[in-house]
Amino acid sequence: MTTHAPLLLQTPAEHPFAQFVRALGKGKRGARNLTREEAREAMGMLLDEKVEQTQLGAFLMLLRHKEESAEELAGFTEALRERLKAPALQVDIDWPTYAGKKRHLPWYLLAAKCLAGNGVRILIHGGGAHTAGRLYTEQLLGTLGIPLCRDWQAVGSALDDQGLAFAPLMDWAPQLQRMIDLRNTLGLRSPIHSLARILNPLGARCGLQSIFHPGYQAVHRDASGLLGDHAIVIKGDGGEIEVNPDSISHLYATTGGQSWDEEWPALSAQRHVKPASLEPAHLLAVWRGDVEDSYGEMALISTMALALRGLDKTRDEAFTLAREYWATRDRSI
Repeated sequence: MTTHAPLLLQTPAEHPFAQFVRALGKGKRGARNLTREEAREAMGMLLDEKVEQTQLGAFLMLLRHKEESAEELAGFTEALRERLKAPALQVDIDWPTYAGKKRHLPWYLLAAKCLAGNGVRILIHGGGAHTAGRLYTEQLLGTLGIPLCRDWQAVGSALDDQGLAFAPLMDWAPQLQRMIDLRNTLGLRSPIHSLARILNPLGARCGLQSIFHPGYQAVHRDASGLLGDHAIVIKGDGGEIEVNPDSISHLYATTGGQSWDEEWPALSAQRHVKPASLEPAHLLAVWRGDVEDSYGEMALISTMALALRGLDKTRDEAFTLAREYWATRDRSI
């Protein structure tokens, strides 16, 4: 008679990240928001690459379905800032650009360039061309003479020389860039597209944010408030930080932990017809004064005013300065 040793069953240990997936996905009654501390720990594990790919996809899509809270965004941001090896650089405006434009040209780039020419130090950062049919900042850097900076030392030099620098997300937060790049694998944008706008990696005096979807603007403002940042959030044209002169603009802002709101009327009495195609050469022509563009000039002047409003100018002061800067710009590129 043959005897067999008893079968020993060993329950595998739960992965430490599983608790965060469970919190977000435990059914209609069991699911909940992460606390700020949980969000910081979860994002820390993602940034430290201590998570399985299946967990990453599940986490991002559950978070997107639930919609991220201000506390979660603040915790995620804290995790990244703790890991950044960034020097202390003076920056006036943090200018995230992650959406791309498809209806109008990116007039915000001329606004940033004009502000930089008048002593405003601006860090622009973006996450690559992830959606077909859009025109992205990265595609226009050479055309407009905006420095592409691949490390913080280059950013500091560009800010000192031109007041303007573009730093790709892939260079200072490659893990976040990889999450953004999952867009075509998952079929949906993840919350990282939204998170990237709030990061303000160099602690600029004011962070500008464009959040397109209604309801998210106040959440982002509240997250920046929790972080103690000074920020202005708008529903910018196409998801970029660009004031649409044909529409009323609502500013959701926070200063010193105090929230405030401001509504700017439309600059144009009637809506402009969108161009048939987006030709970057037209941006150059307008900058050089070779042609006029009513929509473009109103968009860039009001966008400059938005940034100046973030630097503690009143709305009237901001528009007066913006028009003066545009009229006296150096027209060479």
